[in-house]
Amino acid sequence: MSDSDDDGIEMLQYKVIVVGDGAVGKTSLIMRFCEDAFKQSYKQTIGLDFFIKRLVLPGNVHTTLQIWDIGGQQIGGKMLSNYIFGSHAVLFVYDVTSAESFKNVEDWLDVVLQSCKNQEKMPYLGLVGNKMDLNHLRVVKAEKHSLLAVENSMNAFFVSAKSGDKVNSLFVKVAADLAGVTLSKAELEVAENVTTATIVKHEVSAANEHSKIELKDTIKKEERAKEKDCVVS
Repeated sequence: MSDSDDDGIEMLQYKVIVVGDGAVGKTSLIMRFCEDAFKQSYKQTIGLDFFIKRLVLPGNVHTTLQIWDIGGQQIGGKMLSNYIFGSHAVLFVYDVTSAESFKNVEDWLDVVLQSCKNQEKMPYLGLVGNKMDLNHLRVVKAEKHSLLAVENSMNAFFVSAKSGDKVNSLFVKVAADLAGVTLSKAELEVAENVTTATIVKHEVSAANEHSKIELKDTIKKEERAKEKDCVVS
């Protein structure tokens, strides 16, 4: 799907659905990507919420990701199929410290496949192991993750919404794959460093933290809510 902005630049638009059990960190993951923010706790998403993020990929390819945050309790909801239908990508998020959340990915996958069976093209599927900052408490091994991904033609990712590790590169990779843009290892590293550099600044001093808050307030006044641009080059 494509559209044009006010400058006449073609914008590729993609609907990205994020599903998984409650408390696996879906909202934290999206907030880390869209606003580079993390809270220790969020109110449980009821129904859905959605965010918009613009990316400029190598080759001056402009994309917009419409990211749908689906509440964990929606797996038995009547509206879930409507939310999923027409999606270009679906990310299945689980908590690497929770065997149950990993096991339930298969239930979410069944719902997605059923909802998309009448689409001309099946959506891009991604398996996302979150909370890698708790690797010492990990119960879902990499082998199980990889096996599930391979068996169901999923792209495999490991991230930490808390630290920001690999979050940016996850969404950039999804956008690039959907747009048909091949990213080099160096370009993915550049995308990842955008997040990593910001985290370091958070820890330098209280003065830097205060400056960052002021900067975010300025940005929010100048841009539409929840909408930011990111350039990967």
